[in-house]
Amino acid sequence: MESARARRRMNMNGLEERGPAEAGRDQPKPAGSALLRGAAVLGLAAVVSKLIGTMQKIPLQNVAGDAVFGIYNAVYPLYILILFLATAGFPLVVSKFVSEHAVEGRYEEARRVLRVASAALMVTGVVFFALLYGGADLIGRWMGAPQTGTAIRSVSFALLLVPVLSALRGYYQGFQEMGPTAWSQVVEQTVRVAAMFILLMITMHFGFGPEWIAAGATFGSVAGGLAGLGLMLYYWRRDPRRTARSARSSDEAPAASGGRSRFGAEWALLKRIAAYAIPLCLGSIAMPILTLVDSFSLPRQLQAAGLDETSALYQFGLYNHGLPFVQLVAMIASSMSAALVPAIAEAKRRGDREAIRSRAGLSLRVTWLIGLPATVGLSMLAEPMNVMFFKTAEGTASVAVLALTAVLSAVNIVASCVLQGLGAVRAPAVYLLLAASVKAAANAWLVPRYGIDGAAWAAVAAYGVAGGLALAHALRATGVPAPSGRALMTPMLSIGIMALGLWAVTHGAAPLAGRAVAMPPRGLATVVTLGGVAVGALAYALAMLRLGAVSAAELAHVPQLRGKPLAWLRKLRLLR
Repeated sequence: MESARARRRMNMNGLEERGPAEAGRDQPKPAGSALLRGAAVLGLAAVVSKLIGTMQKIPLQNVAGDAVFGIYNAVYPLYILILFLATAGFPLVVSKFVSEHAVEGRYEEARRVLRVASAALMVTGVVFFALLYGGADLIGRWMGAPQTGTAIRSVSFALLLVPVLSALRGYYQGFQEMGPTAWSQVVEQTVRVAAMFILLMITMHFGFGPEWIAAGATFGSVAGGLAGLGLMLYYWRRDPRRTARSARSSDEAPAASGGRSRFGAEWALLKRIAAYAIPLCLGSIAMPILTLVDSFSLPRQLQAAGLDETSALYQFGLYNHGLPFVQLVAMIASSMSAALVPAIAEAKRRGDREAIRSRAGLSLRVTWLIGLPATVGLSMLAEPMNVMFFKTAEGTASVAVLALTAVLSAVNIVASCVLQGLGAVRAPAVYLLLAASVKAAANAWLVPRYGIDGAAWAAVAAYGVAGGLALAHALRATGVPAPSGRALMTPMLSIGIMALGLWAVTHGAAPLAGRAVAMPPRGLATVVTLGGVAVGALAYALAMLRLGAVSAAELAHVPQLRGKPLAWLRKLRLLR
């Protein structure tokens, strides 16, 4: 152990004695494969985290009911928005600044970036915690749902933990170390969900009201943030760079002189970080604002239509039945687009217009071919899925309508990533903010007349605006032609064949199964849902292959399909 420490000290001293250029040469340059592995690790962790975060809503509703579910879904988007405001794009900027120092071996400067960013985020976290905790009842009244006040105070404590956690994640990403971020994301979400259900069971066992049960559920974010921060501090404690000295450089000299010069240098660094972070913040809050529109408008508008507060929150919970399914489709688009931004940015730097066009065209086409059948399937299976996952057929109409947003949100995500890869980072945010305005106006018009079904149609209009504008901009910027003729009609015909298969399951097989075997409604709904998914997916895939919507050359790009699978498809004459 002692000899290992000695070797470490000798290595640090050796680094200290060399000049910046030599120190920089000693740092291993990440190869393309290493970068792709890091991106894959981070992407997989993001998918797992989002899957845990999305699917936990289903057992929450099953256990606590739609009134608690409504309170939770009113509060959580508010927390996400405040969290984005509190972190203000700092993690990404921290990784940028740290990477610049890491490549030259300037560990002290990298630590100074982390120190300044963490101090700033601690201040913003405390400020926003105080605003959210102290103003919880007022915010609840603004929502038209005073019952949300307790849950808002509960989740506000996470703002004391998560901002610093974000800075530490940015620090390790700056060193191209994605493992700490990936593991902390998974641990944070896992502990959050576990704590949520433990507190849920405790509050329900002792007979607390819906507002306290929802507060227990939202407090899971605090437990998750604490677990994630604890893991990142563990990585930091074991990091040899934590005490490593780097070669003296000109920009480190002011910090070494102490006193006012050190304060001035760190203040200047903070201003540089903020100059990069604030524009990123403005872009990142666009999506939370769109989801927050419902929190501040739906309960109030439902009460204006004649419901009391508890009934309005119950209806709001029913409205949110459809969101986990839509978010799963959007999550697939997000995971696919993780590699899209750097790929298009790299082609843009090389000036390769053909590579930009082909990569953007392929991504948008795949999104369309996955998102559209998913939308049709979700809409047609809305009732059995609602009963299977949420125990009730209430709200089925709004679930069926909300399913239409699946393809729109997926197209918006991928088209926005294309634009960001091209450097148009503000346009997607502007389109989402415009969509939020459309959502607010459509809610005000439709909810008093049609309740949560009107809110669902308002969501379709809002995502239609965001997705349509982003798609038109991306097609124009990349030169990708809009689908027409055979490229458009073949997938539509395939979806028509899929719809016939789904109709046969829901209107033919379901009644027969119900008469043949005595099953409870939820069991029958499960059989119909799973059977519908299997039949629909198979019918769509076979139709796409047989009609030539997907060619053998395109399938050959998928490593898992090369060789025997492709030969088998040709033998069955499924490929044209």
